[in-house]
Amino acid sequence: MAAHAPRTELSDWFARRTYRVDDVDVDALAAAKRESGLTVSVVLPSRNEAETVEGMVSAVAGLSGSLVDELVVIDGGSTDGTPEIAAAAGARVHQDAAVLPEHGPCLGKGDALWRSLAVTSGDVVAFVDSDIKNPSPRFVTGLLAPLLADRSVELVKAFYERPLESGGQRSPSGGGRVTELLARPLLNLLWPPLAGLVQPLSGEYAGRRSLLERIPFFTGYGVELGMLVDTLGAAGIDAIAQVDVGERIHFNQSLEALSRMAYAISQVALTRLDAEGRASLEAITGGATPAEYVQYVRGEDGVVRPAARDVTIIERPPLATLAG
Repeated sequence: MAAHAPRTELSDWFARRTYRVDDVDVDALAAAKRESGLTVSVVLPSRNEAETVEGMVSAVAGLSGSLVDELVVIDGGSTDGTPEIAAAAGARVHQDAAVLPEHGPCLGKGDALWRSLAVTSGDVVAFVDSDIKNPSPRFVTGLLAPLLADRSVELVKAFYERPLESGGQRSPSGGGRVTELLARPLLNLLWPPLAGLVQPLSGEYAGRRSLLERIPFFTGYGVELGMLVDTLGAAGIDAIAQVDVGERIHFNQSLEALSRMAYAISQVALTRLDAEGRASLEAITGGATPAEYVQYVRGEDGVVRPAARDVTIIERPPLATLAG
């Protein structure tokens, strides 16, 4: 199938709202931050990331005093020493279940990010995954540059090359399988203004607190798609920017785990279509709550059997709406 130029409005947005970390002058960025008077919090969600969390905390801690005012690790009950390693490297550590406990147990990554807003204070909040094997401050400096350069930008997503490791071999690309096979097709089809985002599911993004506290957060791995759709609805496509930060090496998840991720993202997409009056979630699911996902597992006896997995997705309310 022959390629052709995308529609004009998408091309214009891409040219206007796509940045490169290689163009960022860190000293000039620090000066812009001082002039703006804005404060910056960096949040690293973690769960059993003892191998990588120290490197990422140290990379961000190197920006303290110039670009970063607050560095928080929000931990999901790690049992491998992740919290202690993170604290020793310079982060303030919170257990996600201990933040806003009145809302019940923490239900995955999106829930942890939502709760992190209650224990941070920065005018800008940057979220960076803690499983990065090539840690660098560029994951933060790249995200901050558009927000400090243009006050109309409210949310910035990172994109990068993602090598794929399999069987001890590493391919230079091939990561981001759920992005290419599900998320980007969904956005192209259902929310075309978001089609210009290279990696809508990237775990590295930053937003103004004024935005983040007025949109809901989905729990689990639906948080990124939900945040983009809700930002589009609340502020429009020009409030979103993206930045090329080069390469990101991390632990690739199993196909089984990616399948559950895709199921969670599909739930979020249907929920948003329902809220927009474009589809009925009840009609599609027959009124059932779509939490149970059936996968197939081959047992030690060689027999394949169905196994039900709980993939519960809850929509946490905008933090600004909480009492007190």
